Amino acid sequence: MTRFGIIAEGITDQIVIKNILMGYFTDLEPDDVIELQPQRKKGEESFGNWELVFAYCQSEKLKQALQFVDYIIIHIDTDVCDRVNFDIPKYEAEKELSVEELRDRVRQKLIGLIGETFYRQFAPQFLFAIAIHSLECWLLPLYCTDIKQAAQTKNCEKRLRRVLTGELAKFSKSQPDYDRLSENYYLNPEKFTQYYPKNPSLKIFIEEIQTRKITLEI
Repeated sequence: MTRFGIIAEGITDQIVIKNILMGYFTDLEPDDVIELQPQRKKGEESFGNWELVFAYCQSEKLKQALQFVDYIIIHIDTDVCDRVNFDIPKYEAEKELSVEELRDRVRQKLIGLIGETFYRQFAPQFLFAIAIHSLECWLLPLYCTDIKQAAQTKNCEKRLRRVLTGELAKFSKSQPDYDRLSENYYLNPEKFTQYYPKNPSLKIFIEEIQTRKITLEI
């Protein structure tokens, strides 16, 4: 079995990435996607944030994880990347960094935390799900028919609530709600190639998967 481990800011991010993977790899089984950080424990709240992502990347747990998963996906949002200890500015010379520039800087930051030597040894097994500026932006392609709206990178949670109708519009930051919000990535796999190119940082994530030419082992 080919297994993916996800290091993410939160459980809602994990479920969205899981559903995206299942849309891309149509034969992927849910049990082959492992939650590394945060881990959900029965009857307990699971907590996560960007600082815990950084901590996990620097820990022995990451190295140990490669013993039981084939690929590690590291997720992080860039909405607060200019905060102290994240230390990546969104602007340079009064000009906003492009999606590609910002993503590359965050990626290099994560590689530095992992450790350059260790990363070089296992680089083909790492994938970076860097959402500009939040993972809610990766949900917009499912609900925005307007191409400009689907490509937005700012205020994505508010934009999402504006385009949703009915019960979906009342979503909370919970695993069940984000599962419902993102399930069309795998329920309609024939449309997957229409969805992902609409959002720039999601497109980069999928293209990174494509370059690895990953095949699932049954």
